[in-house]
Amino acid sequence: MGRYLAGRVAQAVGVLWAAFTVSFVVLYLLPSDPVSIAADAGGAGTPVDPAAIAELQARYGLDKPVLEQYWTALTAAVRGDFGFSVVTGQPVTTAVLAALPSTAALAASAAVLALVGGSTLAFAATYTRRGWARRLLVALPPLGVAVPTFWVGLVLLQVFSFQLRIFPAFGDRGAVSLVLPAITLAIPTGAVIAQVLSTSMAATAREPFVDTARAKGASRLRVTARHVVRLSSVPALTIAGVLVGNLLAGSVVVETVFSRAGIGRLTQTSVLSQDIPVVQGIVIVVAVVYVVVNLVVDLIYPVVDPRIVGTRGAGETEPAGEEESDDRARSRRRPVTRA
Repeated sequence: MGRYLAGRVAQAVGVLWAAFTVSFVVLYLLPSDPVSIAADAGGAGTPVDPAAIAELQARYGLDKPVLEQYWTALTAAVRGDFGFSVVTGQPVTTAVLAALPSTAALAASAAVLALVGGSTLAFAATYTRRGWARRLLVALPPLGVAVPTFWVGLVLLQVFSFQLRIFPAFGDRGAVSLVLPAITLAIPTGAVIAQVLSTSMAATAREPFVDTARAKGASRLRVTARHVVRLSSVPALTIAGVLVGNLLAGSVVVETVFSRAGIGRLTQTSVLSQDIPVVQGIVIVVAVVYVVVNLVVDLIYPVVDPRIVGTRGAGETEPAGEEESDDRARSRRRPVTRA
């Protein structure tokens, strides 16, 4: 278990270093530098004093060799210092941390809604005995994935804000203003969860050990909830990192549609103003969140199925489904009929 944990931590550190390096190469090794890009962002054609640009380049360390810039930025990032915004002059860490709580609340609410909705849909599709109901429930997740997020947000605004006037249309004014953005962001994520989980549960429900468990007297609901769901949850855990990426990427659209201040809105304004230090800071923060979530998922894997780590320690429990596997093997035995 210790070697498994050490390997996952080492991979997480490698991903963070790769994210920083790639973002540095993409953002800082452009034909121009952030100061010159920001100076020309207005596009008015007004000449800019070269001495002023040189002074700003020296202040941001852009007049140094590339490798020195990279090492300085890397060591500063390890300490949590991502420099200063070229546009506002505010520390990047301060700007990102100020926008993070709003996005965290939105992403957490959307994740809960997506998990509950997607799991319920997958469970209902597996548990129902009516063919038409199962086909209808299985057809809903692809529709949720295909519908554009901004369109869902605009429809919800039109119906629940402008017509029914139940929820506020824009801004961040407490939990009430979080409902529509969270639903908008949860629909595509919940659809992915439902799609993966329903497919896995349908395959697990056809395993022989399920018939054996029912033959031993267990109810259909107990077998589905206790055995099928647990054994089918590993594929859903595998895509947890992808879902976190979807939530953070979707927050850019959702926060723009609902005019919420957060990481997504900050990303949009920073890209439009070409504020490269802020963009890189956001990339690193998102990478940290992604890595932490995947590390937590890697640590949950052995709890769901201890066989993932290769060997089980003395204190670890038997993996779920092993008893059913033994019953399944015994159920395949047939008595030999003598002539």
